[in-house]
Parts: sequence; structure tokens; C-alpha cells
Amino acid sequence: MNYIARKAQEKDIPVIHKLLVQVCKVHHNGRPDLFKEEGSRKYTDEQLKEMIADESRPIFVAVDAKNEVAGYAFCIFQQHINDNILTDIKTLYIDDLCVDEQIRGQHIGMMLYQEVLRFARANGCYNVTLNVWSCNETAMRFYEKCGLKPQKVGMETIL
Repeated sequence: MNYIARKAQEKDIPVIHKLLVQVCKVHHNGRPDLFKEEGSRKYTDEQLKEMIADESRPIFVAVDAKNEVAGYAFCIFQQHINDNILTDIKTLYIDDLCVDEQIRGQHIGMMLYQEVLRFARANGCYNVTLNVWSCNETAMRFYEKCGLKPQKVGMETIL
């Protein structure tokens, strides 16, 4: 099946909600000490409505020929103007990327990532960044296949 990427719309919220729950499940399974139980999600429907309307936080969805959502990419423009040590580059940060667990392996995630790159270039971004939890090995392999390389590493000691 062929998929295309487009900007998210309010009508997409119920499926985005379902996908957010899937992401939370992966994180909870990997780090139950940090992530709440299954069924939780990162954003409420009201927050999603606000984000969909916010041009500084573009959200892309992958849809099939029936316009049914199969995945998403949440993004945020970042720029550190006049920072003491950072340059003024414009970054598009991928806050979250998910493809429905039932249809993974069809290159939908890669298509969404390519759309994010296209959008970032069109909007004068220097780079695209993201964070990935080390317990999410599947995501780490996916991002490595996309050509991403570590920029910085977060470390911890549990007390």
C-alpha cells in the first residue's frame, strides 16, 4: 500500500491518540521506573489541538489512499538566537515519530522521516535532531538506517 505524508489535522487526533499510547507502552516496557503504565500518553487531545494549530510545532502524518493515519512525526523548530556559546542555527527537532505497530516494516517511518527532512530544508534549517531512549533498540536501529549519528549522549546513575 502507498502512503503519503501531510500535515496533521484535528480529525486525525483519535488515531494519533492510539499511536501515542503505543509509544508510551514501548517506553514503559523499557523503563518502567521512568514511564507511567501502559495506556498513558504524552499529550492530551486539547494539547494536540493546540499543537496542530501551532506553526512552530509541525506535525506530519502518514496516510493511505483512504486518508487513514498510519504514523506521525511531531516536530519543533529550535533556535538559540544570541546564545553565549551556541550559534544561531535553526534546527527542526523530531519530538516523536511513530508508525502503527501493526503495519511497521513497510517503510512508512522512512517516508515520514524523508518528509521531515524535506520540510526542514524548505524552511532553512541547518539540521534535524531527535532523542531516542537507549532501551528502544528498534528505534535506535531505525534512526541509524536513516543516517542519523549521535550528537550528544545523556547518561545517568540510579541512586
